[in-house]
Amino acid sequence: MTTESAESAAPSTGTFEVPVVVPKRRADTIRVIGVPMDLGASRRGVDMGPSALRLAGLADRLAQLGYAVDDFGNVRVPDRTTVGPPGERGDGRDFLPAIALVCEELAALTAKTVRAGAVPLVLGGDHSLGAGSVGGVATALGERGQRLGLIWIDAHGDLHTPDTSQSGNVHGMPVAHLLGRGDARLSHVSSVYPAVLPQHVAFVGLRDLDPPERAFIRKAGLRAFTMRDIDERGLRAVMSEAIEVASAGTGGIHVSCDADWVDPAEAPGVGTPVRGGATMREAHLAMEMLSDTGLLVGMDLVEINPILDTHNHTAELAVDLIASAFGRGIL
Repeated sequence: MTTESAESAAPSTGTFEVPVVVPKRRADTIRVIGVPMDLGASRRGVDMGPSALRLAGLADRLAQLGYAVDDFGNVRVPDRTTVGPPGERGDGRDFLPAIALVCEELAALTAKTVRAGAVPLVLGGDHSLGAGSVGGVATALGERGQRLGLIWIDAHGDLHTPDTSQSGNVHGMPVAHLLGRGDARLSHVSSVYPAVLPQHVAFVGLRDLDPPERAFIRKAGLRAFTMRDIDERGLRAVMSEAIEVASAGTGGIHVSCDADWVDPAEAPGVGTPVRGGATMREAHLAMEMLSDTGLLVGMDLVEINPILDTHNHTAELAVDLIASAFGRGIL
């Protein structure tokens, strides 16, 4: 008997080595970029979201997962009293030029981050920033000859244009601009036009859509998974299909997560709460499945409103979700 066969025939000692499971990663560095902007919303408070997320221990949580964390700080955002109509509340569209400038700066930062081999993690602020965060990642991938996949996790479709919105609030418009519709200052933030293609976009968690948004979804053939889909099919099936949509023929996935997709019983401190959202475990499963793909090239976590929160609970939940998206597992 050979030495090798003798060793294999030896009785077991009852010990074994536990395999180390290393999460799939696109990068070892996460660049945190805060965007304290509330220009796109009518309700004040989400400009404090980046601070709330940092205070909830975001950097430490990511470092514990083995990442190098590069906190860029905050993008400069003008105070709404200096850019809005004097002496009156005005229309949400009045802030569009200022939002476009913020998104241009943000896009330059996220593009630079991806070029450097890191993952941009953008903290909001209202969701109008998505035109910049996603646009910049699309620019960097476009320079490689690749398209970007987008998973938009949100209670709302954010598919209005300045012409269809009753309120004019720009945080209800970023996906339309990323798809090449709406105001040219936002739809051309990316060097790739449109920044994303309809066949590479998936919505998850929708439950509050206006008629023009429903029409947009049908006309563009967008894959939109509502809370009814999650109720009937389960979160795992929905996320599997969303990931398939966003990864097919693309160079990576950007996930833009509005904290309001979680039910307000779990996440009360959000800009526009809507009852009937995801449970905490459904939200974690969505993030864990995204982590498993190894395809995450950028992420937004937006619409945290500390004014409506209790003891920073929603920001702490959001930090937990971000950690799951970047590889924290139960085992």
